Amino acid sequence: MERPVSKITKETLALILAGGQGSRLYELTEWRAKPAVPFGGKFRIIDFALSNCINSGIRRVGVATQYKAHSLVRHITRGWSGFKAEFDEFVEILPASKRVDEGWYKGTADAVYQNLDIIRTHSPEYVLVLGGDHIYKMDYGPLVASHERREADMTLCCVEVSVQEAAGSFGVVKVDTEGRILEFQEKPAKPAEIPGKPGRVLASMGNYVFNTDFLYDELITDADNEDSTHDFGHDILPRIVQDKKVYAFRLGDEMPEEERHKQPYWRDVGTIDAFWEANMELVDFDPELDLYDTTWPIYTYQMQLPSAKFVHDTGDRRGMAVNCIVSGGCIVSGGQVSHSLLFSNVKVNSYSDIQDSVIMPDVVVGRHCKIRRAIIDTGTELPEGTEVGLDAEEDRAKGFRVTESGITLVTPANFEQMLHRRR
Repeated sequence: MERPVSKITKETLALILAGGQGSRLYELTEWRAKPAVPFGGKFRIIDFALSNCINSGIRRVGVATQYKAHSLVRHITRGWSGFKAEFDEFVEILPASKRVDEGWYKGTADAVYQNLDIIRTHSPEYVLVLGGDHIYKMDYGPLVASHERREADMTLCCVEVSVQEAAGSFGVVKVDTEGRILEFQEKPAKPAEIPGKPGRVLASMGNYVFNTDFLYDELITDADNEDSTHDFGHDILPRIVQDKKVYAFRLGDEMPEEERHKQPYWRDVGTIDAFWEANMELVDFDPELDLYDTTWPIYTYQMQLPSAKFVHDTGDRRGMAVNCIVSGGCIVSGGQVSHSLLFSNVKVNSYSDIQDSVIMPDVVVGRHCKIRRAIIDTGTELPEGTEVGLDAEEDRAKGFRVTESGITLVTPANFEQMLHRRR
């Protein structure tokens, strides 16, 4: 007899791996871990994995941190610490603290291995290991239920992507008709295609369900292997698919049958271009990711800020925003903003013109600025008359980072506004 999903999720402990640097985001992660990067106007990237857990009924969550974790820890402490210990509910921070040896977390598997003693104190039946750096909505209940129903040792969550997108970037699985994984390829140049779907592959989302005892055994075996890099994708998965019961669960399989033909929303925002694109998609009239969905809310911490304000309406000095997302605390004072996303506490001064851009928290845009297809990082104060995104070569000469597709990233350091390092 199958158990209700609600009981299964109560027996599950989630561990979110949030220690990654996200080096392909360059200056956006120079002083913060990738999961702490702001996204969507008022959220952080990690809010999506955390919200998925809470909405799925999984309320025992550990967050493993490592790289420049201060802003991430502050965010979790402020926004995610209100659970009832007497109900065995919590979001705990698990910093790299040399629990088993003198080293920091050496890889994804080692990050879990170094916290085995903490996992044991909670005695979960299943352990759900999640990446903390992707944007998506997912009910983890059907995932864990599928794992139990198949009597799997491990279940790997996958998303369907194109061959071009997966090549050299994602781990890819080869499965049989029952969904059992026959082979795991770590970032292959020529990934295995889905049978009957040429040009499409099943890419690993970095989300795994383990039977707890099985996880203990495999992590200890991996830790004893001096040749291992102690990474799930590089070391453990390729080994266990040979003789263990490892299954794939496709993102979207948790949806009702009539909706499974749709391509589920999932974004890896690991590059500047991908980060800009995913934010700009939210500005569209009918975005794939619905942040206004009250049935699956995305929770976060945000300061209590006043409502957005738009002032001045004379001649060419008109405070307005069209086809935009504008967050709390923003003041658009005589400037114009089009098809852009303003995070919290942004100030846009008179005669400035912003188009197709992502303006992150606490940015001040001076008068007569022109901004096109840009990301302006947190706390930047743009001097009067600054132009961004109009001339790529000129932007590079100013020290701005410009991607091959023409997205310009500007940070406080570009104007010697040393928020982090003072000499």
